[in-house]
Amino acid sequence: MSAEHDRIPEIARDWVASDKPAALATVIETWGSAPRPVGSQLAISGEAEIMGSVSGGCVEGAVVAEALEALEDGECRVLTYGVSDDDAFAVGLACGGTIRILLEPVGQGRGVPLDLLDELIAARSARAPVICAVNLASWERRLIRPGTDPLAPDLAAEAQAAFLSDRSRFAGDWFLAVHNPPLRMAVVGAVHIAQALMPMARIAGYDTLLIDPREAFGAAARFPGENIVHDWPDAALAEFGLDSRTAVVTLTHDPKLDDPAIVAALASDCFYLGCLGSSRTHAKRLARLAEAGVPEAEFPRIHAPIGADIGAKSPAEIAISILAQITERLRRPETRPQARASAA
Repeated sequence: MSAEHDRIPEIARDWVASDKPAALATVIETWGSAPRPVGSQLAISGEAEIMGSVSGGCVEGAVVAEALEALEDGECRVLTYGVSDDDAFAVGLACGGTIRILLEPVGQGRGVPLDLLDELIAARSARAPVICAVNLASWERRLIRPGTDPLAPDLAAEAQAAFLSDRSRFAGDWFLAVHNPPLRMAVVGAVHIAQALMPMARIAGYDTLLIDPREAFGAAARFPGENIVHDWPDAALAEFGLDSRTAVVTLTHDPKLDDPAIVAALASDCFYLGCLGSSRTHAKRLARLAEAGVPEAEFPRIHAPIGADIGAKSPAEIAISILAQITERLRRPETRPQARASAA
């Protein structure tokens, strides 16, 4: 379940269902030291309740006032705010910036139609990537899914780039708001590195799962507050579900545990697979995988030795290097190693 502050479309819809008018505010452009990235959202009810944010707190009051007016006249608005150096410092920024915000009433006037919002919410619930596109010149709206969309062939290339980068963007008059599923990470092996990696990953926004059939290792006392399963890795990953928003990390050094997880990950479209072990250990691993029938063309997808090369030594430092490498593969999709069969 996503955190409440990430359920902005859902909260706006809930308000409307309970007979409260609602509006959605979305950051569509930023310049300078903007408090929140493009795509950030704020829901505002007709009673001036808010959820989410479009800044560090310096413009929300003005956005609420504009939203209440939009709920009166049913008109969308594009708002521009400059955050002065003094105001920026007050909300914890080093310097000022400028943000541009799209404000849309929900289910009224030229705002977001309820049937489109319902379709968006259903896609988010099903972990289906989707873009909510709005034309700021005509207020036409479309939902775009990955791949070539026959309803929006003119936006297909821009939409695909937005999905891959996980960054909302403009394409001419169209603003493409990306709604990718929440990030997830499955860690196989309840070892010391996992004790550091799990909380780091959650802070970075991942829904995490720790997998280890050895209950003495995967004990709640060693991993307080973590989601732990004691199934065999292949069964646990099948239950978890692997998709393009999932990273898989194997840490046990035990082929009986790591190898089934690796096979499952390579059969999926997970965006990252990293495996602990030296180059010599990895060579033996690849020999086992080849003997098990895994196509050698898939081997380049495995990050091993795992982690960014930052000279890490301690378990915590290795966890940092792993999360750094995962972040790079997520935010710079062009750096992801591809299966040779796909690249051919």
